[in-house]
Amino acid sequence: MGYVESDIWGSRHIGELYSIYGAIRPVILARLAEFKRLGERGSEYDIFKELVFCLLTPQSRAENCWSAVEFLAGNNLLLAGDAATIATALRGVRFRYNKARYIVEARERFMIDGELKLRRFLTDVADPQGVRDWLVRTVKGLGYKEASHLLRNIGLGTNMAILDRHILKNLRILGVIDEIPASMTRKRYLAFERRMMRFACNVSIPLSHLDFVLWYKETGRVFK
Repeated sequence: MGYVESDIWGSRHIGELYSIYGAIRPVILARLAEFKRLGERGSEYDIFKELVFCLLTPQSRAENCWSAVEFLAGNNLLLAGDAATIATALRGVRFRYNKARYIVEARERFMIDGELKLRRFLTDVADPQGVRDWLVRTVKGLGYKEASHLLRNIGLGTNMAILDRHILKNLRILGVIDEIPASMTRKRYLAFERRMMRFACNVSIPLSHLDFVLWYKETGRVFK
C-alpha cells in the first residue's frame, strides 16, 4: 500500500487511515460484493427499499433509517401506506412528514401497471453519472449525496463519493477541502468529489473503500 507524505495530509492522519483500512478491508469487500449482488439479482422491491433508505438518511442516523425501512416493509406500508401513516411509522427519523411524502411520490413514480419498475431506470452501467443526474432531477428528496448512496448500494456507484457530514468533516481535517459548506450545489459537490478521488488515488485506497474508512473513523462501524 503506497504512502504519501504531504504538507497537507499529515503522517498521523494518513497512518490512521491505513490502520483502519487494514482492519476493515475484508468487511468492505464483503459489503461491496453484497451491494453488487443486490443490484444484479435483488428484486424490484429490494431496490425500492434502498431508495427509501436513501430518502430517509438526510440529517438522520443510518441505523434508525434502515430500522424504519424494515418496519415499513414488515407492515406492508412501503407499497400500501399513505403519507400520514408512513410518517407516524418513521420513528427516529428527522423531517418525517416531508420524507413520508417523498416515499409516496417515489412509489407512484416507479409503480407501473401495479408493479414496481425501478431497476431499468438505474442500471445504465455505461453512464452511471447520467443516472445520478437523472435521479436528482426526478426523485424529490434525493440530492447528489443520496443518489450516490443509492447507486453505491446497488453496485453502480463505486466511482462516486457519498459526501455526508462524516465524510466532509474528515476531508476537511485531512485538508482535502477547505471548509464544509452550508449548502451543496451540483458544481460544489462534483468539485469536492474530484478532490476526494484525487486523494483516494494518492493514498492508494479505492474511492468506494475510502468512504467506508472515513465513515468508520467517525462512527466506529461499517454499515450501509
